[in-house]
Amino acid sequence: MSTYALRMLGGGTTELSKKDVIQFAANLRGELFTPDSPDYDQLRTVWNGMVNRKPALIIRCAGVADIMHAVAFARRHRLLVSVRGGGHNIAGSAVCDGGLMIDLSHMRSVRIDPLRKTARVEPGCTLADFDHEAQAFGLATPVGINSTTGIAGLTLGGGFGWLSRKYGLTVDNLLSADIVTADSQLVTVSKDSHADLFWAIRGGGGNFGVITSFEYELHPVGPEVLSGLIVHPFQDAKKVMQFYRQFTASLPDEAVVWAVLRKAPPLPFLPQEWHGKEVVVLAVFYEGDASVGKAVLDPLRAFGNPIADVVGPHPYAGWQQAFDPLLTAGARNYWKSHNFSELSDEALDVLIDYASQLPSPHTEIFVAQVGGQVSRVGKQETPYPHRDANYILNVHARWEDPSEDDLCTAWARAFFRDSTPFAMGGVYVNFLTQEETDRIQAAYGPNLDRLVEIKGRYDAGNLFRSNQNIKPGTFA
Repeated sequence: MSTYALRMLGGGTTELSKKDVIQFAANLRGELFTPDSPDYDQLRTVWNGMVNRKPALIIRCAGVADIMHAVAFARRHRLLVSVRGGGHNIAGSAVCDGGLMIDLSHMRSVRIDPLRKTARVEPGCTLADFDHEAQAFGLATPVGINSTTGIAGLTLGGGFGWLSRKYGLTVDNLLSADIVTADSQLVTVSKDSHADLFWAIRGGGGNFGVITSFEYELHPVGPEVLSGLIVHPFQDAKKVMQFYRQFTASLPDEAVVWAVLRKAPPLPFLPQEWHGKEVVVLAVFYEGDASVGKAVLDPLRAFGNPIADVVGPHPYAGWQQAFDPLLTAGARNYWKSHNFSELSDEALDVLIDYASQLPSPHTEIFVAQVGGQVSRVGKQETPYPHRDANYILNVHARWEDPSEDDLCTAWARAFFRDSTPFAMGGVYVNFLTQEETDRIQAAYGPNLDRLVEIKGRYDAGNLFRSNQNIKPGTFA
């Protein structure tokens, strides 16, 4: 191959000579991959099996200098760019077709300062990487619930999980970050330095540059927490969900309960006759004194006639990985999402009706409880405005056979449509699929105008557009 054809920003292609590409690669400490490279297909594959895009070039960065070099190269040639951290994003924005992919997956350093209770984390880290290091000192910060998720994408969208009711969103615990902006310069952002850009990255997605490291505040957590699953038969779904609504309304911040409706996987603690049948799963978590937590959770555990109750003390890092076997990479995934202030009987009827028609054994509907400390942060303190939501619904269609694409996506869209009248109208940006560009306003609400203005100052050419894109506006 004497030349490489690469897609440009705004459409069209440009031809780069092999000499240009070789010279570019010579200035990297990391590696450059082309479609002819042996590992190319592995590198372009991400968590969602529906994503099948082919970058013209992939740069696997070894450090900040590589990122700066890659951004400068992309800007000079006006190349379409995507940035990969953990590659877990549902929309597959880590991978672009025909452009330049900046791969950060080998930048996985985590440095814990146990005295200051802070962590400095590189963007290729997964949640498991982070938890492994922080838990060595009995520390953690709020992150997601699937340990293979990348810390970068999770943080840039907001980030919520088991610790959020007590300690807020991931972005509420972000102290600073280093970021390579569209002019290929490295800047450190915090409340005291480039405060506008710091505000924007705490929920504004990857629109503003390439993060090279994050600094988080840490909190004493674990090493054991009270957690586990309570599994109910689906025939009791309405009663269970009504009690769930009542129970979660008055929980202390240390406690959180998520509800999952799905077909029972072949878990060892479930009787075999329940495998593959619809069930209601309550995932419970309490971070604090176990005896107090037991008393808080006892009414939930005493309710109804559960098939199984495996609530007990578990290592925090282990609980963070409990759902990994159900969310392995490579399956086909399509999501839709809503925020709710309350779960009315009418909303529950829709939820239960669609849970009785699950299109695959891997599909699930989960209702995540938020509130607590999340709700005490002002709507405009970060780009994430949905501070008054008490529940986040993820309509998670998941399957393996491409022939089921139409069936599964149609089910998810229909459920989304029929549950819309009971929702708040907002949405968590990390749950948006590639097609949902019309919901950017719903993701950011009153904060979108400020994001547009900041985008215009730091990336007027919209170099970083492979995301839920915020188009740059004019500025004074």
